[in-house]
Amino acid sequence: MKLAITYVILALIATMANLAAQDLVVRLYSGAFSIFLSILFGTAVGLVMKYVLDKRYIFCFRAQNAAHDGRTFILYSVMGLATTVIFWGMEFAFQHAFGTKEMRYLGGVIGLAIGYLTKYQLDKRYVFKVAAS
Repeated sequence: MKLAITYVILALIATMANLAAQDLVVRLYSGAFSIFLSILFGTAVGLVMKYVLDKRYIFCFRAQNAAHDGRTFILYSVMGLATTVIFWGMEFAFQHAFGTKEMRYLGGVIGLAIGYLTKYQLDKRYVFKVAAS
C-alpha cells in the first residue's frame, strides 16, 4: 500500500510538472501549433521527472554507470510510447470536444493517470527488471 501511495504522489508531481511546462509554452508562444508544442514540451519534462522519481523511489534502481543509465532511460522512454498515445489522445480529444485549456488539461490528467497505471506495469516487468540484471 505504501508503494501505491508513493507512486500516486510521484505521478501527481510529474503531472504537475508536465502541465506547468505546457502552460509556460502557451504563455510564451501563441502561434501556429502552440498546443502541440506545449504538449510535446510538457511530455518531455514529465518524462524526465518521472524517470528520475521512479528509478529512485519506486524501483530503487542504481545505474552501474552513465551508459547503463542512458540505456535504461531509452528503454523507459520506449515503454512510454504507448502510454503517451493514451495521454495525448485524451488531451487532444478534450481540446477538440470542449475547446478550453482547462478541459484540455483535464483530459491530460485523465490520460496521464491511465498511462501511468499502465506504465508502472511495463516498467516493473521490462525496464527495471532487465536493467537490474
